[in-house]
Amino acid sequence: MTTATSPMARAVGVTVLLTGLGSLLGFVRDLLLGRFFGADAGTDAFLVAWTIPETAAPLLIEGAMAFVLVPLFSRAMEAGQDLRGLVSATLPYLCLALLALTALTAAGAPWLVGLLAPGIRRADLAADCMRVASVTILTFGLAGYLSAALRAHQAFAPPAAIYAAYNVGIVTCVWALRDQGPYAAAVGVAAGGAGMVLVQAPAFARRCWPPRRPARGVPLPMSVFLPVAVFTLARQSQVFVERFVGSKLAEGSISHLNYAQKIAQVPMVLSLIVATVSFPQLARALAAGDTARARRRIADDLVTASAIVLIAGAALLVCAPDVVALLLQYGAFTAADTAATAWIMRVYALGLLGQAVVGVVCRVYFCGARASWYPVLAMGAGLAATVVLARPSWGVTGIAAANAAGITLAAALLLAGLRRRAVALPVRTALVPLGGLLAAAAAAAGAGWGTRTLLAGLPPPIALASTGAAIAVVFCPVAFYAVAALSGATATLTDTTKITHLIRMRGRS
Repeated sequence: MTTATSPMARAVGVTVLLTGLGSLLGFVRDLLLGRFFGADAGTDAFLVAWTIPETAAPLLIEGAMAFVLVPLFSRAMEAGQDLRGLVSATLPYLCLALLALTALTAAGAPWLVGLLAPGIRRADLAADCMRVASVTILTFGLAGYLSAALRAHQAFAPPAAIYAAYNVGIVTCVWALRDQGPYAAAVGVAAGGAGMVLVQAPAFARRCWPPRRPARGVPLPMSVFLPVAVFTLARQSQVFVERFVGSKLAEGSISHLNYAQKIAQVPMVLSLIVATVSFPQLARALAAGDTARARRRIADDLVTASAIVLIAGAALLVCAPDVVALLLQYGAFTAADTAATAWIMRVYALGLLGQAVVGVVCRVYFCGARASWYPVLAMGAGLAATVVLARPSWGVTGIAAANAAGITLAAALLLAGLRRRAVALPVRTALVPLGGLLAAAAAAAGAGWGTRTLLAGLPPPIALASTGAAIAVVFCPVAFYAVAALSGATATLTDTTKITHLIRMRGRS
């Protein structure tokens, strides 16, 4: 067992380390944005332009590109094929498509700004920033392609380093060009996208270069890409709704929503590391028809991801003001900005479990030779709930609550659909561990509130560390025993049901 699990453990460890570095640099990035530019009409304009890379990243890096190409490459390797021929057959066409889309986005930047944020105060600045940021469509697409090929080769370090390279580019440009205002951040986004490609290029060249003559009949599978792309865009459209509604609210509302979301999503990103590393294994298991191994993989990933986001969610609910103040309250970012951002972040935290479940479960639907349209319907229902609930009259709190409600609904629908998939994972098998983890999170949040109240007079860093420790000390044992107890009860009930069914069948015979 040690031999089989050690490569997985090493891959997870490297990915955690490099992803943590990327998240740390992301905090530095947000700190500099808040310190130099605060939360005003200028930062709102940049964040509207940032919608382009925020959409390109899930679509072209961790979303559609990965869901299509990782299974494609994994199936090819399972069949003993050389990936260099597959790369030659797909990469040139992808580059042409990305270049065309980049040019169209840059040319249509003013129209896109008017569509995304009709009430934005600095539409001119938003359009200028969007023109610069549009280059990320090309660079993110290339980065996603290289990541998929490397992960199929079980090489996880270069793909895990892309967000560190991305944030280095932004931080460097914001610091060096801060006199240019938020436009400096747009330049940094473009530079960071180029860094994503460069950090992976040497490893990709070693494994997939020089190219070989393309094999016939292996074009980029658009029939698979289309449902994955629509699903990813529907999921990202929650951000579009936020920017659209937020542009009609007070100045700085989009910025507060963005800062809160960026902090709240860090545990969600970390929770999906195991699922990201195990995705090629899941694709190979399904390609080989080993449904039992695939079922175990999904169940384990669900428990791991849910445990991470729930303990982090409990901490964010209790410590949101302290976390925001520690990370962002410097320079132009005021105490009022901290209070507004912290309140939004607490609401966002309620949707973290849904985010993690969607991120894990959707992979099952996209592993086959033909992708399913069911996730599009599930995500469409979640998006519809977000649109209905995100009303300007309910302010930024309503927007955040709509986001949490929409993603939770999508997660529930995706879980319900698993029993009809190739892995045939029963809903009860998924829900029982989640119930135990939710109970542990509730207990941990209660312990955290009590600890924070008792330590209110201490310096914020000490109080924050102590409260976080109390939450962890309560969550871990409660989660272990709750999940074990509920799983045991479910197993007993399942065994009883099977025995009863066998008795009935024998009686009929």
